Amino acid sequence: MQIHKSKDIDQLSQDFAHFLIDYANQKIAINGAFSVALSGGSTPKKLHLLLASDDFKDKTDWSKWHFFMGDERFVPFSDDRSNAKMCYETLLDRVPVNKNQIHFYQTENIEPAESALQYEKLLRGFYEGKQTGIDLVILGMGDDGHTLSLFPGQPIIHETKKWVDSFWLEAQDMYRITMTHPIANHAGAVAFLVAGAGKSKALKAVLEGAYEPDIYPSQIISPTSGELHWFIDEAAGGLL
Repeated sequence: MQIHKSKDIDQLSQDFAHFLIDYANQKIAINGAFSVALSGGSTPKKLHLLLASDDFKDKTDWSKWHFFMGDERFVPFSDDRSNAKMCYETLLDRVPVNKNQIHFYQTENIEPAESALQYEKLLRGFYEGKQTGIDLVILGMGDDGHTLSLFPGQPIIHETKKWVDSFWLEAQDMYRITMTHPIANHAGAVAFLVAGAGKSKALKAVLEGAYEPDIYPSQIISPTSGELHWFIDEAAGGLL
């Protein structure tokens, strides 16, 4: 595990953008392609806009990137809560990606369970039987220690047979659809982006506390052979 500390969220975004582009270009040079699972939330918005800026958008071959989504709120694409909508608006509509290489969840004209099943079939088509899966899984962490849609106390935290699953989250009055922890733990690398003082208590518990994934689900992310990176700002790391 590597911890990368930045002064604030702006510097964190800069530091991770450099890491991401370098890592992607290395994979493209070796394999001819790069795959990444994106994350929702406020921190990735800053990252995406930075990647689409003049400082970064010409530093990689975007046509070689394959985009996946770690988890999603089961809402229409037009809904402002949609992770996919945010990713298109802040990044994918701003850089020359191959739209056929954007692999997001279907959340319209389909039931949540069927959407999860289709996405799992997609992932297995790409990665089943290979030594590693997605090259890089980008994750956030909530104030409660959740990551992906693995929320405290939810049985999905411990799911190992399914690669993708859906469930009703009563606290949000909606279905969530998510990759399960084996996908992240089978990736070439996992990178958490954590910023803000509101995350400091959970971050300390996740990194330094007893192993209690039902309370702090982010603890269950532990790549079997890949790299694990934590990109944090001073505010989030204030208790470390």
